[in-house]
Amino acid sequence: MLLKKEKWSAFTQALAAGRLWAPVKQDGAARFAPVAAGETPDLDYDNTTVPAKTLVFPQTETLYRYRLGQTAMELPGPGEEAVLLGVRPCDARAMEMVEKLFRWDVDDPYYLKRRALTTVVGLACKEPGANCFCPSVGGGPAGAEGMDLLMVDLGDAYLLETVSGKGEALLEGVKDLLEAAGPDAAAHKEQVVREAAGKIRRGVDPAGVPEGMPGLWEHPLWGQNAAACLGCGTCTYLCPTCHCFDIQDEVEGFDARRCRMWDSCMFAEYTLHTSGHNPRPTRRERTRNRINHKYNYFVQKFGVIACVGCGRCVNLCPVNIDIIEILRQAKEAL
Repeated sequence: MLLKKEKWSAFTQALAAGRLWAPVKQDGAARFAPVAAGETPDLDYDNTTVPAKTLVFPQTETLYRYRLGQTAMELPGPGEEAVLLGVRPCDARAMEMVEKLFRWDVDDPYYLKRRALTTVVGLACKEPGANCFCPSVGGGPAGAEGMDLLMVDLGDAYLLETVSGKGEALLEGVKDLLEAAGPDAAAHKEQVVREAAGKIRRGVDPAGVPEGMPGLWEHPLWGQNAAACLGCGTCTYLCPTCHCFDIQDEVEGFDARRCRMWDSCMFAEYTLHTSGHNPRPTRRERTRNRINHKYNYFVQKFGVIACVGCGRCVNLCPVNIDIIEILRQAKEAL
């Protein structure tokens, strides 16, 4: 189906009748945030600074509330359906990967409930970023993995392709705004995707890296790349596949809550034992763990590299540590 851009405002207003999240600029950074009725989201960006995972895996969330001295727990409500609009293929694919972790040894009801209530409307890339390398890790500018509906910008209109039943239901609700795609739409889409893929200039072949990582355990490349690291955690907080979290109790008077918040394996406290021992005492060990987790441990457990090539960790690292360069060094060492 086609959505003419002249009907974009009406389309987004129809979606905003429920909970609609889309990219917005806040304090100079692009992130997904609720869109109020009357607002028209602007999708003119290559990717958000903060990944789309924030809707299904919030940076801080309440698991339950309780009162000291009582056994009753107040659990979160049933939740609301939401539409996540304008998700890039890398971020949608990352949600699919992270879901594997939250279904691993036990189903995580918080993540999975939000995932089930969320309809992901993806947007194919026309202008990939300077450090995008999604084809290297199995993605692409118009990949539909993890989406319910894919939008492809054809110039004067968006081509809408359903991927799941949730996507079909969404289109059914706005069918009066759509029109049938002509016979040339598919060819136009292929041209857009081909041109976008041709603009991706960086990449690395990860073949052999997951199997070879254990042999590089004591290689100097880890210390060399960690030498400039500040331990700020930007590379993990803004990574769409990173999922580490901490759980804490917060108490005010007799009222308390147990909450979950993002954590980072790049923080020294992450592996600090109560005894004072830390098995990852320096940034060398923590850098080694971050790369091994994505390109070895996750592969062993779930059969897929836990990196979608979005380039955020390269774009936003304050000291220009480059995961593509680290992988290139690993390939050479192997």
